[in-house]
Amino acid sequence: MATGRTHRPATRSRGIPEATVARLPLYLRALTALSERSVPTVSSEELAAAAGVNSAKLRKDFSYLGSYGTRGVGYDVEYLVYQISRELGLTQDWPVVIVGIGNLGAALANYGGFASRGFRVAALIDADPAMAGKPVAGIAVQHTDELEHIIEDDGVSIGVIATPAGAAQQVCDRLVAAGVTSILNFAPTVLTVPDGVDVRKVDLSIELQILAFHEQRKAGDEGAATPAPAARAVAEAAAVAPADDRKGPDGDVPAVMPA
Repeated sequence: MATGRTHRPATRSRGIPEATVARLPLYLRALTALSERSVPTVSSEELAAAAGVNSAKLRKDFSYLGSYGTRGVGYDVEYLVYQISRELGLTQDWPVVIVGIGNLGAALANYGGFASRGFRVAALIDADPAMAGKPVAGIAVQHTDELEHIIEDDGVSIGVIATPAGAAQQVCDRLVAAGVTSILNFAPTVLTVPDGVDVRKVDLSIELQILAFHEQRKAGDEGAATPAPAARAVAEAAAVAPADDRKGPDGDVPAVMPA
């Protein structure tokens, strides 16, 4: 099987818009659910509803893949699963390293959806010497001193940062210097990276604050002036919570992870 270091998805070279790329995992999730129920075909309207988009946008997105469906029949589910998986690079083996094994990092390590989508957790890294050698999700945690050797030996091109904000940039710099070209950042900070390195940021506090905004809007003008105490407390707590929580390795997978 090909590895992620030497083979990369062709979406950019084929001119697929970033907005379309962002929706492809939504379509794949919906199609996978249909496949598991042995549904052979699906209409654009049904698939769009399952993915939470409108059918015209779905048909436009699929046109970039060269898939137009069959009038009166719809789309072949299994073929679309293969087509989208190939386009996203999920038919390859992508070794991933997770740095920062607090509650969040441990939850990510325990998340079972990575392997089924072509992502292999190659190593778990932490700066705390006391964590070295401890098993998390069946993988022994290694110290950050080994980071560069691990990336080289396993051909890692994707790094996940789940450290406190203050350590995230230094970890990012080391990942990039060692050859990592894609980073998923859970730390509550903005990372600076050179051209050619892709960063996706997942900020749980921002997501909670957005939900709090919508909650107070639902309450009307009076609620907008004075946010509901519960919503405000949740948003404020999330805003100061570090990505790397040292309470233990049994934290839950965040709600933003794919189903």
